[in-house]
Amino acid sequence: MDYSVYVLYSFSAGKLYTGFSSDLITRFNFHNFKSTKGFTKKYRPWYCIHVEVYKFKSSAMKREKELKSGKGREWIRYNILPNYLILTREQDHIHPFS
Repeated sequence: MDYSVYVLYSFSAGKLYTGFSSDLITRFNFHNFKSTKGFTKKYRPWYCIHVEVYKFKSSAMKREKELKSGKGREWIRYNILPNYLILTREQDHIHPFS
């Protein structure tokens, strides 16, 4: 079983969300459609801007913790987010999880 660390972005609020899951698609659907309370419900829709895959749960949890740190959030804002925003400007239409 693989474990994915993912970063979501909310255009409406300019917010980032980092998490990990062994079932990425189900987790994305939960964030965008099924959750009934919490942070991710408040800032929908979410777009997936980054995914990393790990063989071991412990490795994914460690990486999630790194990305949630101040340095990790800074790395996402300066290295991942700008590239995603450039790509989306080039598209006529964007979809969640694209």
